[in-house]
Amino acid sequence: MSEAARALFLDRDGVINHDAGYTHAWERFRFVDGIFALGRAARARGYLLVVVTNQAGIGRGLYTEADFHALTARMCERFAREDAPIARVYFDPTHPEHGLGAYRRASPLRKPAPGMLLAARDDLGVSLPASVLVGDKPSDIEAGQRAGVRATLLYAPEGETPICTPPPTAVVRTLEEAIDWL
Repeated sequence: MSEAARALFLDRDGVINHDAGYTHAWERFRFVDGIFALGRAARARGYLLVVVTNQAGIGRGLYTEADFHALTARMCERFAREDAPIARVYFDPTHPEHGLGAYRRASPLRKPAPGMLLAARDDLGVSLPASVLVGDKPSDIEAGQRAGVRATLLYAPEGETPICTPPPTAVVRTLEEAIDWL
C-alpha cells in the first residue's frame, strides 16, 4: 500500500485572493502576495494543494455555480502556470439561514464542519494528521481541527486577529510564514 498523501488545504477568499465580498468575476479576482511561493514550497515538499471554500454567494443568488466554475478554472490555470497545480477544489454553496430554495440548508460540507477535508481524505487519499490548513476565519480553523489536520494556520495579515475557539496552531502575518509549517 502506498503512503498517504499530505495536503496543504487553502481557503479561497482571504487566503488565495483578496476578499472583495462574494468574489465571482475574474476582473475582481486579485491574488494575495505570497500565495504562489507557498504553493510551490508545498509542492516541493510533497503536499497536494487542495482548496476548501464556502461559497454562500451561490446559495444567496448573487452568482451561479457556472460563474464559480468559470472563475475556478482560471484560478487553477494560473496556479498551474506558477508551477503550483491545485489537485482539487471543494466548495459548498449552501447557507442555513440565507440560502435560497435548495441552497437553504445545513450542510456537512460547509465550514466549520469538516466535510470538505474529509472528502479530500477519501477522494485523494490524504492523511489529515500529516496535513496543514491555512484559513483566515475561525470557521476555517475549526474545520481543520475537527478533521484532525496537523497544523491550522490563521492568516491575519493586518488589523485585529479573529478569536478562534479552539485557537489555531499559529497565526501567520504573511503567507511566506506558513512555509515554515510545511
